Amino acid sequence: MYAIKFGTDGWRASIADDYTFENVRYCAQGTAETLIAEGLAERGMVIGYDMRFRSEDFARAVAEVLAGNGIRAYVAKVAAPTPVMSYSIIPLNAGGGVWITASHNPATDNGYKLRSSYACAAAPETLAAVEANIAAAQARAEVKRMAYGEALRAGLVHEFDPNEPYLEQLHRLIDVTPLRAAGLKIISDPMWGVGQGWFTGLLNGDKTEVIEIHGERNPLFPRMRRPEPIDENLQDLLAEIRAQHADAGLATDGDADRVGFADEHGNFVNQLRVYALLAYYLLEVRGERGPLVKTISTTTMANKLAKHYGIEVYETQVGFKFVAPEMLRVNALLGGEESGGFAFRGHIP
Repeated sequence: MYAIKFGTDGWRASIADDYTFENVRYCAQGTAETLIAEGLAERGMVIGYDMRFRSEDFARAVAEVLAGNGIRAYVAKVAAPTPVMSYSIIPLNAGGGVWITASHNPATDNGYKLRSSYACAAAPETLAAVEANIAAAQARAEVKRMAYGEALRAGLVHEFDPNEPYLEQLHRLIDVTPLRAAGLKIISDPMWGVGQGWFTGLLNGDKTEVIEIHGERNPLFPRMRRPEPIDENLQDLLAEIRAQHADAGLATDGDADRVGFADEHGNFVNQLRVYALLAYYLLEVRGERGPLVKTISTTTMANKLAKHYGIEVYETQVGFKFVAPEMLRVNALLGGEESGGFAFRGHIP
């Protein structure tokens, strides 16, 4: 029996080897039983997926198992970024979410990412409970299922568009009008993933121009080892910035929950500096105050800023399953990790 174990942000495995429909269904069964035990089953679960090989079909398989357990599944009509799907938990008042994605892993992989009712990475104790229930379901060789069409007709599957509520939230958080009018030229690289179209849609205006590269679905992620926004994978982006004489570049990973940046010279700006720049912006430009949360491997520039502005810094283990609960506990202004994941007060942790 293959043992399914959750890492820092879910379970990932090689497609057709360990990542099979059978194992995904066991994951869904373990999730359903945990949701029932936690008293959240009546609120249902949100189901999303990325642009990897057959991700939408694996998502339907999860929905079938949830429906078989009497739990309503809110299934995204389109592939969408993890932050978009995570936020959708809030307006739907769902008990949590499952995303079919392997994030920045190689093209040969897919994954199962679990989200909590408070719209962020599930806590370690929740993941441990799901793992135990998955193992128990495997030992029983039992998965409850209802065919997708039948579940639709029964009202146990509801398909929805997650993009509009997220766009409304973004406009509450950020005034994009000055950005659209700033006359900037920006190169965007969604790395063949679900970040496609987001920055062109948000920032293209009368004067600002966003040029997108790698903006088609391609589960092979060509010309890069894997869709992770780090220097070695962004050579096309950096070259395009120089060729277009652009002002900046940005990239999102396969499920668009990690970001990378480049300056006007086509130089990569690493995620540790980005964390410090975000903290400085919130503290100095916006004049906000509150603790900073970071993983132990994230920049000590945060500590220097915290000393200057008279705020606290809280360190966690690596992974947003540790960052998010700590952000909620201390009402943090900013949370982040060295791999390019960031979260902000007033949004989702």
